[in-house]
Amino acid sequence: MVVNLSKQYSLLSDWVSELRNVDIQNDRMRFRRNLERIGEVAAIEISKTLAYTPTDIQTPLGISVCNLLSKQPVLATILRAGLPLHQGLLNYFDRADNAFISAYRKHNKDGSFEISLEYVSCPELEDRTVIISDPMLATGASLVKTIQYLRDEGHPSEIHVVCAIACTVGIEYVLRSEPKAKIWCGAIDDELTAKGYIVPGLGDAGDLAFGNKVQM
Repeated sequence: MVVNLSKQYSLLSDWVSELRNVDIQNDRMRFRRNLERIGEVAAIEISKTLAYTPTDIQTPLGISVCNLLSKQPVLATILRAGLPLHQGLLNYFDRADNAFISAYRKHNKDGSFEISLEYVSCPELEDRTVIISDPMLATGASLVKTIQYLRDEGHPSEIHVVCAIACTVGIEYVLRSEPKAKIWCGAIDDELTAKGYIVPGLGDAGDLAFGNKVQM
């Protein structure tokens, strides 16, 4: 399942436009906040698909039967770019467990790159819903490798992917590897450059959120 959150007009479209806008991108705090907002919207939409349990809640005047989340999800993110999007999810799934993965592109002199994954920290994943946040789903290589590493730690019952901008090539690559994954996108672009960047996209989300990095 792939959900383009921009298909139905809402304020989310304004936030995506600001993420793309080269003039507004200079405001790092606003860039991070817009990613966070998209994470918040995705959290609400994902919450509608999860299981709930009717529970008696004592009020000052009686008993109210409320539907409560049956199981807390695990929120996973890819460092560093995923942190603002992750925070948006955590603002709503505020009792969720969390996982952190350091997956990044290690560039070669010929312009190609490999996915380097050096750090994984996660809770118990067996039979749990895992929500992975990564702002840019380009080739899909880092996301697939991340999911494979998480599967080494346990067997999630569901995998949701949340991104601000996705490319159709990356979506197809992820779904070939994880056909049951549910992908939630702020917007979907069709073009991917030879170097693996989304067009029109928005640039490097990590650099825009936290400052330029030295290429390793």
